[in-house]
Amino acid sequence: MKRKRYTDEFKAQVVKESLEVGSGSIVARKYDLSTSMVNRWVRESRNRSSIINNTGNLAVTMSKDTKLLVVENEKLKKLLGEKELEIEILRDLVKKQTHNSR
Repeated sequence: MKRKRYTDEFKAQVVKESLEVGSGSIVARKYDLSTSMVNRWVRESRNRSSIINNTGNLAVTMSKDTKLLVVENEKLKKLLGEKELEIEILRDLVKKQTHNSR
């Protein structure tokens, strides 16, 4: 059985959603992937980012207020992603129930 290959763009999208939602398992379910694969992609993405940061190529200085805003923004993105996935899951359930009742 051949292993399925995923594009870098697809992986980046899955990683982005996983970080926004805060749960690799929800995103994995959405795309019919294994949770361990999604978590591995997230971990690899973080490792690449930390390597870039450690070399100084991505040195960014922020004020304390800016850092607080960045943290709050990330929390809000995560919350929004969770809500979007909840809505999508509920829509799927409604479709299934409507389809089954026919």
